[in-house]
Amino acid sequence: MKLVRYGDAGAEKPGMLDAEGALRDLSGHVDDIAGDVLSDAGLDKLRAIDPTSLPVVDGSPRIGPCVGNIGKFMCIGLNYSDHAAETGAAIPEHPILFFKANSAVVGPNDDVSMPRGSTHTDWEVELGVVIGTTAKYVSKENALDHVAGYCVINDVSERHFQTQLTGQWTKGKSCDTFGPTGPWLVTRDEVADPQALDMWLDVNGKRMQTGTTSTMIFTVAEIIEHLSGLMTLHPGDVITTGTPPGVGMGIKPEPVYLKKGDVMELWIEGLGTQRQTVTEDA
Repeated sequence: MKLVRYGDAGAEKPGMLDAEGALRDLSGHVDDIAGDVLSDAGLDKLRAIDPTSLPVVDGSPRIGPCVGNIGKFMCIGLNYSDHAAETGAAIPEHPILFFKANSAVVGPNDDVSMPRGSTHTDWEVELGVVIGTTAKYVSKENALDHVAGYCVINDVSERHFQTQLTGQWTKGKSCDTFGPTGPWLVTRDEVADPQALDMWLDVNGKRMQTGTTSTMIFTVAEIIEHLSGLMTLHPGDVITTGTPPGVGMGIKPEPVYLKKGDVMELWIEGLGTQRQTVTEDA
């Protein structure tokens, strides 16, 4: 299934794509794509619904983040061997974890607004993982059983804030609008292998990132095993799993960063496309 949330920001309704790609309204069956709806039992109830029995959503509504009421937004850094190489960073021994504020989360096609004083805002196409059932001390062998599905995430990053304002990376990752998520949540049964997905990101029509999840240092299963050994993962928690090479920070001889009016477009195989225009905070 491809599950969608659509409508005005803060008032999104749940939806589902039918076999032809038409958006259907699920609000007669569930309140949101969140919480227990993401469990195996909750998703099985949605699978039992004939999409053609659902009302078609007319027009072209705004598409919101594909998960509502996100609990934890966990991010894994330097998780692609080819990205680590382009930045000159050592391969980490364990997954590098930081958090992105939930207030950064926006829809996949909403504007990305650079904060005041930003000079180094960068792009990062990433595979997002949505937890569906509670995970605590799980092994990598059964870790994927706890996944509701997958989505596209743009882990937008302000590199000066991230590295020069003292402290953790969170400062450069949590600015408002820095977490476009969606367009839809693709349930795990439709993703045969999360370690075999192609991805790309364009800026103003120029291909900047080309990669594949096969070059991840730590697989999705290994990440879930590691994180669930540190904290309980709950339904609706989101993990974004790192980015392939081609970020602005890594461009030689001089890094290239986003500016007002730039357009980012990004895609992951089977998970859809995002498109954002860059603006500036007033």
